[in-house]
Amino acid sequence: MKKEDLLQKLRQNTKEQYDMPDINIQGLTYPDLFVQFKEMTETVGGKVVSARKTDDINQLIRNLYPEAKTFASSLPYISIAQKNPDTVTDATDLNGTDVGIVEGRLGVAENGCIWIPQTMKEKAVCFISEYLVIIIYRQNLVNNMHEAYARIDMDEQYNFGTFISGPSKTADIEQALVMGAQAARGVTVIVLE
Repeated sequence: MKKEDLLQKLRQNTKEQYDMPDINIQGLTYPDLFVQFKEMTETVGGKVVSARKTDDINQLIRNLYPEAKTFASSLPYISIAQKNPDTVTDATDLNGTDVGIVEGRLGVAENGCIWIPQTMKEKAVCFISEYLVIIIYRQNLVNNMHEAYARIDMDEQYNFGTFISGPSKTADIEQALVMGAQAARGVTVIVLE
């Protein structure tokens, strides 16, 4: 049976039709977006660090990950990166990255997730790095997912983005919590004032 035939039969046997309800959902709001965002990010296993735009972000990241040897980022103000997701030949060249550094566009206070549009050639830096640092501006924190979806934008070149909330984790195998199973084993969010 073809799809259109099935739909036609459904229409023929529909006795009453109802208009779609007018749904006006008011999402949760918070008196202090930063406090709520920090609490939720830490609840899902991430860390939040406040910084000023004038702080030395490179030194801050080095201090957060003193054992790290390999950093990757395409951000022009990150000078500690030895690998650049825009200039590697292949995504596998990012394998072995200790700390990937990206910029988030929106942070959601409701659940601690951050919208990261793909703005670099190899988005694998978000998932292949042992640890991920996400830099976001405080004015880009929103209350809830309703507000976030209304503000999402995609880079026209790549047309991809993802929400990331804390480190990757799973407890599928023998009910034992494993960090870093599918992506970064730790996430630090630097919120710039």
